[in-house]
Amino acid sequence: MTRPGGEWRNWGRSARIRPQRVEYPNSTDAVRRAVQSAARVGLAVKAVGAGHSFTGIAAAPGVLLDLRDLSGVVRVDREREQVTLRAGTHLYSIPALLRPYGLAMENLGDIDRQTIAGAISTGTHGTGARFGGIATQVVGAVLVTADGELLTVDDEHEPELLPAVALGLGALGVLVEVTLQCVPAFVLHAVDEPGPLAEVLDSIPARSADADHFEFYWFPHTDVGLTKTNTRLPRTAPRHPLPAMAKWVDEELLSNAVYGAVCAVGTAVPAVVPSFSRLAVTLTGDREYTDWSDRVLTQHRGVRFREMEYALPAENVRTAFDRLRALIDEQGWRISFPVEVRFAAADDLWLSTAYGRDSAYIAVHRYWRENPSDYFEAVEQIMLELGGRPHWGKMHTLDARVLRDRYPRFDDFVALRDRLDPDRRFENSYLHRVLGE
Repeated sequence: MTRPGGEWRNWGRSARIRPQRVEYPNSTDAVRRAVQSAARVGLAVKAVGAGHSFTGIAAAPGVLLDLRDLSGVVRVDREREQVTLRAGTHLYSIPALLRPYGLAMENLGDIDRQTIAGAISTGTHGTGARFGGIATQVVGAVLVTADGELLTVDDEHEPELLPAVALGLGALGVLVEVTLQCVPAFVLHAVDEPGPLAEVLDSIPARSADADHFEFYWFPHTDVGLTKTNTRLPRTAPRHPLPAMAKWVDEELLSNAVYGAVCAVGTAVPAVVPSFSRLAVTLTGDREYTDWSDRVLTQHRGVRFREMEYALPAENVRTAFDRLRALIDEQGWRISFPVEVRFAAADDLWLSTAYGRDSAYIAVHRYWRENPSDYFEAVEQIMLELGGRPHWGKMHTLDARVLRDRYPRFDDFVALRDRLDPDRRFENSYLHRVLGE
């Protein structure tokens, strides 16, 4: 159904656009009709999920296809442990959809607001040196191409295209179905604990290799690393979830309400930031519990922010972090958001930030009412010098000229795009920048 258009804004308020029209397809046929209709009048088409990317990757100057009504389970293959979902299904809905079948997603990021199509198309990932990003769980997909026809890609239909389609930036067509390779449901034993930053940094190689899931946060202006270590256990393992009140105090009152207020104050009075950061590391990040995997891996983040994240060869993470820390000190910046460090296994997806190499991710953030430009651009230079690749859904300044040299299959992807979308029906200014003419 077409509804009167207004201004579309992403969650981080870093991208906005006023589409010529907005449609809410609730079926594959409705998506096909929308694409064909747009082609007849020469309009570009972009599908939008939750709008949780920080770039303009989903900005739709022509026809915006909001996929919120294209959600839910299509089918389940119990024997192969594969589940096909409609593209607009939100990540936070998937655990409940899988639980009746005794299944779970192999790994998740720490935010679950995205749709499954948006998450895989931008390269969303979690942490765990033996696990790939969410797109590596994709074993099949159906998309509507520029001529309004359906393209099915799986182990029986053009399987050679899966490494491109599974992480396609929305440039190859509109995803309508995604098939995931799931795993038996499992629980995680979570240990969140602070430690001296120097010791945390020294332990990165061992802890990232030994743990199923390891990551850490660092609040600038402190000498503490907040570590998160999760160990996978079978679904029959006893669960000891966080008490409801303790969880609310930690994740809602402190991490969202109080933290949001301090970020707002810090924007007006930056001098308060270091003191708050030192207080924050004493009040949070020290707990132990066991719960279903999705309840451990994901967190609610209510404070609006903007983010840049780079993937590095895993062996370069310590050098990059040390240089980032020195940069903040040298510039005298007051940074209220923590720096996040995570890990992922190498994969073979053409535009994956972990293509061909075990990777570490360093993410930097700023409160949404602060200008991130100086901080992000300076950090970006460090990451580029150490072999970094930017997360496709997070802020960066690179274009096709630079990106081509960082992705061995870049030209193969562009050639497939030329084949599937020769008239650039699915292009917008962001894709024009990162993929070229």
